[in-house]
Amino acid sequence: MLLPRLTFLVLLLLCGTMLYAQQTITGKTQDSNTGRPIPGVTVRIPNSNRGTVTGADGKFSIILPNTAASTTLIFSSTGYKTKTVTANANAGPLTVSLEENLSVMDEVVVTGMATSVKRRNLANAVATISSKQLSGVAPAQTFDAALSGKIPGALITANSGAPGGGISVKLRGITSVFGNSQPLYVVDGIFFNNNSIPAGLNDVTAAATAGNPNNQDNPSSRIADLNPADIENIEILKGASAAALYGAKAAAGVIIITTKKGKNGKTSISVNQETGIVKARHLLGVRSFTPETAADLAGPSSSADPDVIKARAWYKYKFEQARATGKIFDYEKEMYGETGIISNTSIALSGGAEKTTFYLSGNRRKEDGIIKNTGYLNNSVRLNVDHKVNDRISVSVTTNYINSSADRGLTNNDNNGVSYGVALSSTPGWIDLYPNAVGVYPRDSFAASNPLETRDKMTNNETTNRFVGGGNINAILAQSKTSTTKIVLRGGVDYFNFRTTALFPREIQFEEKGMEGHSIQSNSNNLNTNLAGFLINIFNPGKNLTLTSTLGATYETGNFDNISTTATNITSGQSNLDQSGSTTVRQFRQQFRDNGIFLQEDLTLLEDITISGGVRFDRSTNNGDYKKYYVYPKASFSWNLAQRFLANVSAIDFIKIRAAYGQSGNIPPYGSKFTSLIPSNINTLPGLLNDNLRGNPDILPERQAELETGLDFGLFNNRIRLEATYYNKKINDLLLRRALNASSGYSSEWKNSGDLRNTGIELGLTTVPLTMKNLRWTATLNWWKNKAIVTKLTIPPFAIGAFGNSLGTYYLEEGQPATQIKGISGGALQLLGNSEPKFQMSFFNEFTICRNFSLQFLLHWKNGGQNINLTQLLTDAGATSFDYDEEYKGTKLGAYRVSAGDAAIYVQDAAYVRLREVALYYNVPLRNTNYIKGIRVGVSANNFFTWTKYVGYDPEVSNFGSNTMTTTQSRGSNGISSGVDVMPFPASKRASFHLGVNF
Repeated sequence: MLLPRLTFLVLLLLCGTMLYAQQTITGKTQDSNTGRPIPGVTVRIPNSNRGTVTGADGKFSIILPNTAASTTLIFSSTGYKTKTVTANANAGPLTVSLEENLSVMDEVVVTGMATSVKRRNLANAVATISSKQLSGVAPAQTFDAALSGKIPGALITANSGAPGGGISVKLRGITSVFGNSQPLYVVDGIFFNNNSIPAGLNDVTAAATAGNPNNQDNPSSRIADLNPADIENIEILKGASAAALYGAKAAAGVIIITTKKGKNGKTSISVNQETGIVKARHLLGVRSFTPETAADLAGPSSSADPDVIKARAWYKYKFEQARATGKIFDYEKEMYGETGIISNTSIALSGGAEKTTFYLSGNRRKEDGIIKNTGYLNNSVRLNVDHKVNDRISVSVTTNYINSSADRGLTNNDNNGVSYGVALSSTPGWIDLYPNAVGVYPRDSFAASNPLETRDKMTNNETTNRFVGGGNINAILAQSKTSTTKIVLRGGVDYFNFRTTALFPREIQFEEKGMEGHSIQSNSNNLNTNLAGFLINIFNPGKNLTLTSTLGATYETGNFDNISTTATNITSGQSNLDQSGSTTVRQFRQQFRDNGIFLQEDLTLLEDITISGGVRFDRSTNNGDYKKYYVYPKASFSWNLAQRFLANVSAIDFIKIRAAYGQSGNIPPYGSKFTSLIPSNINTLPGLLNDNLRGNPDILPERQAELETGLDFGLFNNRIRLEATYYNKKINDLLLRRALNASSGYSSEWKNSGDLRNTGIELGLTTVPLTMKNLRWTATLNWWKNKAIVTKLTIPPFAIGAFGNSLGTYYLEEGQPATQIKGISGGALQLLGNSEPKFQMSFFNEFTICRNFSLQFLLHWKNGGQNINLTQLLTDAGATSFDYDEEYKGTKLGAYRVSAGDAAIYVQDAAYVRLREVALYYNVPLRNTNYIKGIRVGVSANNFFTWTKYVGYDPEVSNFGSNTMTTTQSRGSNGISSGVDVMPFPASKRASFHLGVNF
């Protein structure tokens, strides 16, 4: 009896072993042309939850869900045609060759908060930027700067060229005047805070005390914290029809960022090093003086005033003495002529098994500024982990820690004449500003400060410690042959501590009489959380019909606390706040809570027609009625005509018509429904007074409705692809500040007071003009334009942004462009220009030569659009403009411009053509290497060549525009007044050498 039992047990074990062998299929994927392994290929079994991803060597292993010896496997990867293979576990390792796919129609695009669709069925124009396009050509200084020229429908300007960034992004025109005008950034499902926090420099510069009350500290944007090397791809939902399911946060568009994930297989290590230089893109030049023109700075030669005659003689003597001793200086070059060093080091590890994969990266970016004592340092660590608990449940976790420090100098506008550019604008090069042998700086008799002393002794630093983390649980609740029901739970947290330190020692020239030194220190803590849950059912009764139903709910909170202290009369050599004679403390706290509910239904019919509809209900504590839900519907339709009607026309691959409609909102600014109380001394006792800006308890969110239509087609095996889009976007209940009669006791109040409309066209053409054995050329041409019109204004027209009618200002007026610039010209208020471009165009080319060489470049053309060039006004007023002495109408050109009293002179065309990126890379061929999988070397340049007639440091500039977190209701940025040029930190150009090694 024992022998039969043992025999039965052995047979049972053998059967189990055979069963296990039959359940596993292994193999590798390779490029059909080169034979090289393809990493990152998704391998899945249809109608099941089983799948895997090929490793760095292209190999994969997948366990079958049943005892069958064979099954169907689907192989898909970006850039390759999807392939279906019947695999047999008994046939040994499988080799699958994938063909390159010139079409992007199989690309999966996110359309909802938890659903996606193939691009062939997409009803919206959603721009996609891959990791290669973002940082694989010529890396920009920061993530947001890297978007420039790559998003059709976007206007991107730099509020400052200072290290650490400061970029303004507008998608499809003006979406708000005083509300949020920047897109919502979502990183791996986490709402990423992009607010800018001023350093309190206004206490020194008084930039906001005259002309325009908006904050002009020009801080960096917090999205700049993100490491571009960690990003896998970006999807840009530009309008309400695409972003409606994000509700009241989506008025300015949504930028969805997906970071890199681990890949199944052996652990791969990637090490990349960038080393380069950064220099000023362009300098204006300085005036060349003569003894007579130097004397003219004291007054005209015709003057009979004894003081003027004496001063003229003194200036002439000083100039001749400086010329004789070789001490005529180019202070612009001295200030902005530094050559900064770039060092960017990153290391990434990726790997895992079938159940658990991970991606771990570390990055250190260091960049010196083009101004002495400025620079940017960013250190970041990221860990992404994905785990399959079983066939039905998967979990993913993403974490990112960032530490950054930016020294930004003192630039842009000021009314005290103390910032670098404003002080230099009135300082001739024949006076000596350099310190003597014991380090004492001379006083600048032409300006309020010695800019070299200010540069060398002051501090303006931003330090960030930030943690961003989130998790995602995906569970299949029920599954059958025709239906799958799953639940997705998602949560995220974004916390940062932000410290600013601005120090101005008492020995600096402008501190000697008055404040006797400043120590301005600010500490901010910000916590944002978001939770979401989605119930999704996919019903697929046959290949000709798919229904996807999504029910979801979201919950977001925000808690911001800023404490800023300004100390004056500082003890010499000290920076502590308690080492001062006087201190002023300000605190600004903000809290909000938003929640929403949404429902979406997607229908795919005959694989050609896609119909989608959805609705979101949103409420916020910032609304006047915080209990009220506002409704934001959406609907879309797309139809691929070619597959059904033109299947026999071989030249046509697809023709798709599409239309979409959606609504979204813009929550009122924090506190706009309340009247603030400001501290005051009342009969020597502390008290509170009403602010002069009256709140409105009935304030409504701005409401946006967009209709988008388009036509897409592909020809000749998708070697020619066109995407054409027209949109009409209406913004109602525009949030404005209405002026009040003085008898009311207030100067203005918040009010929903107007409507705005944006219309535009976006065209995208992608072609493969050449594809040969040793040469391949891919080209993408994008063209777009937008027009913004104020269609309704229930309050009188008013100036907004810039510095008043005499210099040119933005002017909000019914029936006119929202971005029009008006000013005094010919003695009357007249239209002078429009900051919005006539159109923009980008042209990206990539040449692959002999398989291992890659040449890429991106050209960007901005046609039209005016700037208010007050940098030139300041140099004209200071008589230091490089062209000041040119003759015009019988007088010197600089003197004519500044004394003409015509604002039109300084409203100037800011069109340009810019070579944004150019790079040449080489993949080093490797043979018989067991450890090194690849070596890539290259050189690149960023913003190196610009062709423009604009007389300024950069035509892509603005003194305003960042999404500023502010300490009062009445201050902050606005969504219109970009393109104001007031002595900015000059833009820079970069050149780098790159080395990448994969193990």
